[in-house]
Amino acid sequence: MSGATFTASAPAGADALLSALYGGELFHLGASAASRRLVDDARALLREALGDVDDDLRLAPARLPGDEFFRRMGALRRRLYLGEDFHEHLRALVVELGFDLDRVAFDPLRLRIIQGGGHHNPAARAVYYPHRDTWYGHPQSLVVGWIPLDDLREEETFVFFPEYLRRPAPNDSEIFDYDAWVRHGWSLKIGWQDPEAGLRARYPQMTGPIDPAAEVLGFACGAGDRILFAGAHLHQTRAQIGERTRYSLDFRLVDLADAAAGRGAPNVDSRARGSAVPDYVRGAPPHG
Repeated sequence: MSGATFTASAPAGADALLSALYGGELFHLGASAASRRLVDDARALLREALGDVDDDLRLAPARLPGDEFFRRMGALRRRLYLGEDFHEHLRALVVELGFDLDRVAFDPLRLRIIQGGGHHNPAARAVYYPHRDTWYGHPQSLVVGWIPLDDLREEETFVFFPEYLRRPAPNDSEIFDYDAWVRHGWSLKIGWQDPEAGLRARYPQMTGPIDPAAEVLGFACGAGDRILFAGAHLHQTRAQIGERTRYSLDFRLVDLADAAAGRGAPNVDSRARGSAVPDYVRGAPPHG
């Protein structure tokens, strides 16, 4: 993919959108009614957790001892991941994009927290690895959605390496066995539950450099914008320079029929074992 750019509008219908995503198209969609409601509710909880520290929530982490910030954010991440009200927020986002809830399942919302200077913390090193989400036991049909809670400059987000969708990257994804990973600590799925986990856990990573001539695609965004991409895309979080913290939400979505049939983006180098899909939440809420 040469001269890659973002597409600003989604095609009508889930099948057309999935086909575009599997083919490598990257979508930067503006904020929607559902994403604005989600951001408002997530920020309200964030303010409950940090508002006593600083009115500017992006500066609050720098005003707290590390263990106290970790404790507060661990509880908040668990709330966002497990709360049925936030599952409903996610269903609303998915329906807005044209998906049939009976056809999909999702890995719920994760609050991502990239602290200013966090790249200097050895326990957070895996956050900054270039990676594909498919290296973590997700199918090639995986779609990732990412939503910022604030307006962000390009240097505060993350980057894609678009040509690597069809180009192998040297990696050790064979070390990752999803079933073993959750067996030894299911809370790793939620994150921020154990301050030492980042030092003990082994995460897939590249074993060689990215081609310095490879295209790098970044972006700035507004609060509530929706970034959609295939989980097979190679991407990397930028280091957050200065004191301000970046907050965002992301989710993972699969079309169950595509996952069962092996449809999706090309697999050029993933050797991860196991499957996260059985632990996904079904799109249609339970009845009764």
